[in-house]
Amino acid sequence: MTADVISVLLGALAGVVATYAALRTTGAQRAAAPRAVPEPIGGDQDRAARLVDALPFAAFTVDARSRVRVFNAAACALFSVDRARAIGRALIEVVPSVDLERMVQAALRGETTTRDVAFGSGARERYYGVTAQPYEDGAMAIAADRTALLAAEKMRSDFIGNVSHELRTPLSAMKLMLETVLVADDDAEARTLFLPQIQGEVERMIRLVEDLLELARSESGSVPLRRERFDLGDVAAATVNTFAQRADALGIELELEAPEPVHVEADRGNLTQVTVNLLDNALRHTPAGGRVTVDVRRDRGNAMLRVCDTGVGIPFADLPRVFERFYVVDRSRSREHAGTGLGLAIAKHLVEAHGGSLVAESVYGQGATFTMRIPAARG
Repeated sequence: MTADVISVLLGALAGVVATYAALRTTGAQRAAAPRAVPEPIGGDQDRAARLVDALPFAAFTVDARSRVRVFNAAACALFSVDRARAIGRALIEVVPSVDLERMVQAALRGETTTRDVAFGSGARERYYGVTAQPYEDGAMAIAADRTALLAAEKMRSDFIGNVSHELRTPLSAMKLMLETVLVADDDAEARTLFLPQIQGEVERMIRLVEDLLELARSESGSVPLRRERFDLGDVAAATVNTFAQRADALGIELELEAPEPVHVEADRGNLTQVTVNLLDNALRHTPAGGRVTVDVRRDRGNAMLRVCDTGVGIPFADLPRVFERFYVVDRSRSREHAGTGLGLAIAKHLVEAHGGSLVAESVYGQGATFTMRIPAARG
């Protein structure tokens, strides 16, 4: 749901409450002087207050002096406020937010405003979508936590930007090389130089598109799991054999430790892809003379597959984000490693589809360890 739609809904809900109260107002004369603590009210005004109090979303009303009249239960939970201490106090005391206070002051002047307001700071910062509007002789505001929605929107925007960049870069390079070959006519040297590079870029784009499709399927949960019973060590051994020649060419020692059979009831193809992605990632980030170890064993009731490398490691600040799509720890070296930036994200989704977990551990400069755990087969 977009920010505009949320804003319209919040405004509409506030309008419903305001209209209801206005239609039910008896027109009785209100006290000329505003009171710090409002006296009990009855009749239709009391019913309107109870309506605001019963709303399932955060809502509160203030009088003309910006003192709280009604602070419903949802608002108490959202703002972590004790209702008994809120009633009758200035709003800025109850919710110490300058932005919220300005919105309410604008509502007291007859304006309706809708915006996202930040509360807290650092890791505890939250964003609430707030609509403030005039209400009887004061103002009313409703709010909803939009932190997760805004984070998802940013992730979507970043994802589109990353995909565009990953596709545009090879396309631009291929266009330039093809133009050079065409201008050179029958220049055999130009064809020998550029055509293999064009082929390499095409293959890279094909891998990217295939990974994007695989990621989309795994995230949507539309990939059926063809479960069968097998030894996870067999999958690890086959994958290690596949990468043996590449490891030799890179000067990296590749080892497998599988001291005993570890049976699982899982999708062999999916777990093979997870192992391939983890091993490919380890080899790409381990320099010549390093070592990559694949370890398979039981861990209580789980089957564990661990891939350890002696590579460059992952900085502490980057560690929580290594499973994000297109996230690259060192962008200056990303083209050199030629990865799509989706392998770890795909691996995590596939593991979680099996009811397992995939975690990363690292000390920067001392390598990294990726550990997959899924339920072991019974018996």
